[in-house]
Formats: sequence, structure tokens, C-alpha cells
Amino acid sequence: MTGLEAKKAVLKKIKQYDRIIISRHTRPDGDAIGSTKGLCESLRLSFPNKDIRVINDDYSEHLAFLGGEDAPVDDSFYASALAIVLDTATLDRVSNKKISLAKEIVKIDHHIEVAPYGDISWVEDNRSSVCEMVADFIKTFDSELKCNKDVATLVFAGMVTDSGRFQYAETSGETLRLAGYLLDFGIDTTSLYAHLYLEDFGFQKFKASVIENMDITPNGVAYTYVSQEMQKQFALTGEQASCSVGFMDKIKGSLIWLAFIENTDGSTRVRLRSRFVTVNQLAEKYHGGGHAFASGATVYSTEEMKALIDDADSLLGIYKSNNGGWL
Repeated sequence: MTGLEAKKAVLKKIKQYDRIIISRHTRPDGDAIGSTKGLCESLRLSFPNKDIRVINDDYSEHLAFLGGEDAPVDDSFYASALAIVLDTATLDRVSNKKISLAKEIVKIDHHIEVAPYGDISWVEDNRSSVCEMVADFIKTFDSELKCNKDVATLVFAGMVTDSGRFQYAETSGETLRLAGYLLDFGIDTTSLYAHLYLEDFGFQKFKASVIENMDITPNGVAYTYVSQEMQKQFALTGEQASCSVGFMDKIKGSLIWLAFIENTDGSTRVRLRSRFVTVNQLAEKYHGGGHAFASGATVYSTEEMKALIDDADSLLGIYKSNNGGWL
């Protein structure tokens, strides 16, 4: 199914249902929240007689300025509802654990597809974000789907965060054209960027601690470990702790960065980021997956953590020996 065919199928399915539940992945980022809330608000404007709700089991304190979500509903509501799941590669990562009760499921995602699901699946893994797909969806059917400043702000927030402020490799000319389309609705970018990027003093101290204590492998894999003790010391949310992976991306010669964040259950979640080198297959080896240059994984012991670091170092060494022009 081509992109246009998928978009037409999604819109047709939306028109068939009077009840729609929109959900996304656990531990949500800007793209997950912006896409779900942005699509919801557009559909509410476009179809005022439909009952459309965003329902999930967790949220992001950092992104609370984008607004809240709807309260849980009885199971009976799902029985006659269409579920739209955004920015979620596999069903087990959906924040709303009742999503399988829905009559039908539509998947809209930009991750590499490893476990297909949904009665309709619209996946474009070359997109910078799902919010880019939502912007495209609204713009394609602008005679039927409405947009305003609030919708545009939500969708733009997800685009700008998931593309690294339009720096990542998936950013295309179409990404910027769709961003321009949204900006024309009058988004207050000054306020939006202040909410997204200003940091508390304590978080700045955390960043300094990570930079001071990070390490690097012989081939240039930079890595850090954020213990439970450190998370308590700096009063970090899980989302803030995960930001540590981005503190290491400006080291010359370092093309892979790993952040190990200790969980309360003893496991350690891993954030993998890279430049030029694809890391999603490495993440898949360690109970994870994701994008070519941005993935997540989980390790369950010190030995497994060391093995991941060694594998990343080997991967980067092979890349550097076979490729030039990487700085």
C-alpha cells in the first residue's frame, strides 16, 4: 500500500466510526504526544459529532505544557471504537493496555517495522517523525481535515523534537515544507522553544556531571551510566535521565553514544544514538530496536552492559576502517 493509499484508507476508516481512541507508546516523547494530541484536535475540529479521546496510562511531566489527556473509559466504549496508535512499533509498547479491546486498530508509525499489527498499517520509516506524517495527512486532505494554531503547535512540537531541530538524517525537503505549512498557522515558536529547551539549574548540574564522568572506547564510542543514586541526587525523571545520551554527541571522532539508565527493578535501559553508523540491529541484539541512528535497548547485568559496549566499539571500528570522510 503506497503512502497515498494508506492515507486514504485511514481517513475512510476514521469516517466510519463515531468513537475513536488515540494512543501512543509508553514513556512518551514530543513526537508521541504531539502526534496523538495534534491528530485528536484536528479530528475534533473536523468531525464535531464524533467522540474522540486520547487515552494512555502514563504521561511526560516535561511536556505537560502541551496539555493533558482524557480519563480512562469503560471497556464497553472500546467495543464500538476505532483505535489509532501512533509512533509505536509494537503492540506491547502501547501505553494504553486496553487498546486490543477496540473493534479495529489503525497503526501510524515511522519506525522500522519488525512486528506488524493493525487492521490498517501506515508506516513510513523514512519520515523524520510521526508528526511529519500527521502534518502530511492533514495537508493532503485539507478540504476535510481542519487545522488551526493549536493543532499546528502540537504537531510542530513533535516534528522539531524528533528531528533534533531538523538536524537528523531523516529531515528532508518535505519535512521543511510541512514545517512551513504549520508555521503559517501562527505558531508562537519563542514560547514553544522556551518550554522545550530551557533547563533548571539542577539539570544543568546533572549535565555537567555526565560530561565529567563519561568514558570513551578505543574506537570512539562515548558512554555514560546514570545510576539510581544519581537520579535521586539530581531529582531526575526517567525522561530527564535518558537525555544524557544527547550530552555526548559533539565529540569529534565519536560516532556512537550510549546512555545506560538504571531502572528501579535492577534492569538498565539503554539509549543508542549515532552519526553515519546504523545501530538498530545492535539494539535488537539487546532486547530492543528502533531507528537506524536512534534506538533503545535493555540490559540485565553488568556483563551484558560491557558486551554491548564492546559490540558497539567493534561496530564503530569496522565502520571507520571501511569508510572515510566521517570527520
